[in-house]
Amino acid sequence: MSQGRSTSLILCFLGWQLLLLIHHRSAAVNAAGGSWQLLQKSIGINAMHMQQLHDDSVIIFDRTDFGSSNLSLPAGKCRNDPHDKVLTHDCTAHSAKYNVVSNKFQALDVLTDVWCSSGSAMPDGRLVQTGGFNDGEMKVRVILPCQTCDWQEISNGLAARRWYATNHLLPDGRQIIIGGRREFNYEFYPKTSASRGVFNLPFLSQTNDRKQENNLYPFVHLNVDGNLFIFANNRAILFNYNNGVVVKTYPQITGGDPRNYPSTGSSVLLPLKNLQSGNVEAEVLICGGAPRNSFLQAQRGNFLKALNTCGRIKITDASPSWVMETMPIARTMGDMILLPNGNVLIINGVQNGVAGWELGRNAVLNPVLYKPDDPVGSRFEAQNPSTIARAYHSSAILLRDGRVLVGGSNPHEKYVFTNVTFPTELSLEAFSPDYLNAGVPNLRPRILAPHTQSQIGYGQKLVVRFWLAGPLNANAVSVTLVAPSFTTHSFSQSQRLLVLSGTSKILTVGKNAYRMEVISPGSGNLAPPAFYTMYVVHQGIPSPGIWVQLK
Repeated sequence: MSQGRSTSLILCFLGWQLLLLIHHRSAAVNAAGGSWQLLQKSIGINAMHMQQLHDDSVIIFDRTDFGSSNLSLPAGKCRNDPHDKVLTHDCTAHSAKYNVVSNKFQALDVLTDVWCSSGSAMPDGRLVQTGGFNDGEMKVRVILPCQTCDWQEISNGLAARRWYATNHLLPDGRQIIIGGRREFNYEFYPKTSASRGVFNLPFLSQTNDRKQENNLYPFVHLNVDGNLFIFANNRAILFNYNNGVVVKTYPQITGGDPRNYPSTGSSVLLPLKNLQSGNVEAEVLICGGAPRNSFLQAQRGNFLKALNTCGRIKITDASPSWVMETMPIARTMGDMILLPNGNVLIINGVQNGVAGWELGRNAVLNPVLYKPDDPVGSRFEAQNPSTIARAYHSSAILLRDGRVLVGGSNPHEKYVFTNVTFPTELSLEAFSPDYLNAGVPNLRPRILAPHTQSQIGYGQKLVVRFWLAGPLNANAVSVTLVAPSFTTHSFSQSQRLLVLSGTSKILTVGKNAYRMEVISPGSGNLAPPAFYTMYVVHQGIPSPGIWVQLK
């Protein structure tokens, strides 16, 4: 063989290898990013449920029926509950208020059992929280966003027992409460003369596995037409809750494996865009879960590998179908959090088993970013790992400053700190995505107007002014609204992100100061009335958020 031909073959081979390498890298997970900060070594309780309020406090609670917690109530205050199954006289707290700005926490006094309950923030900013276990299953609890406020309880506030139910804020400002263990129905809060009782939802009984259920904490998202997308087990419907009518039945998710508790995947409604188009598209993403019969197998000590797939479906299409994608890490009990720039953070969970006491193994320490606007095959990016396992009964929420607050993990009937696979975890930590790293401050905007706590109306022209230290890329600026979620058991209830439509070019109004006009959402179907965090996003980097009230 001649030297020239030999050289050509070698170059050809090297070129082919380079192509293979490029293809492999594009299909593989990108380099890790993000950073972790331990905020509190112990807040005294397990963060099973979390909700941020518009005073920058986070309401946290777990359950009352495991005995004493590690957080004392104020001196002289105790909970006396003759119905409690473990401790009828209890001077410890089972709820806490965490102040994000000061990084301090205080005990709150929740009276009845909130274990595996649900909730949502109301239009005026109150957290209305519903159901639970034992004497808490028909209770409604309310807490206001103020420094000295504590829980108020409403006896028989519900018409049915709600344990493992899902809540969602509606366009008219009410909450709908859907399902729960052995409850194949829904109801509303607050009650009206026309909606005092319960309303049957046969879909929930049709998706119920007798021995392992797999339809608890159903995934519920408000569609842009005002109907509800409800996913349970492996199926979904579009439901007109006012008339009790199934508007559309979606195809079964590809593969047919269950995604709800105890198989426990997670779900988000992807960011809503082009809000003034009159034809807003809505897509739902569901990730993780466990193969069918995983719950029964885990009870026998066989911890099956969790699902590594995500299903994405455009629920506004006339003939929608699932598009399946593969995550870099299999995961059950993972939380999915919408970030201000429209990306999705998948965090917490385990790689084997299911939700329930002692039924999970092999913690997933690495969060994963999902970038919905990137091409299929390159949307996932693994992030730097935490050092703390977050298994059953962990949670995560977005904070106004762009960090993600992470807490909880307690797969035991009581607090257990030693000689177990996953010790009870009472800490709080924060995950900071790459957009918060030290190398990007010149690209991070700061909102000058509107002022925080401003009220805005529907379909209103809104002047947004912002400051930016570095050069502006006017083609890479957007304004987003994010609805803070009530997160528990790997699902963030009422979570929502909207990208506001701009009406004009960005104008320079001073040194490093800019002005733009956007239009607020046109109806409650797009964005129910509530407090939202508003962000200006520049080149994928969000400003610190401000609170605005959409009325």
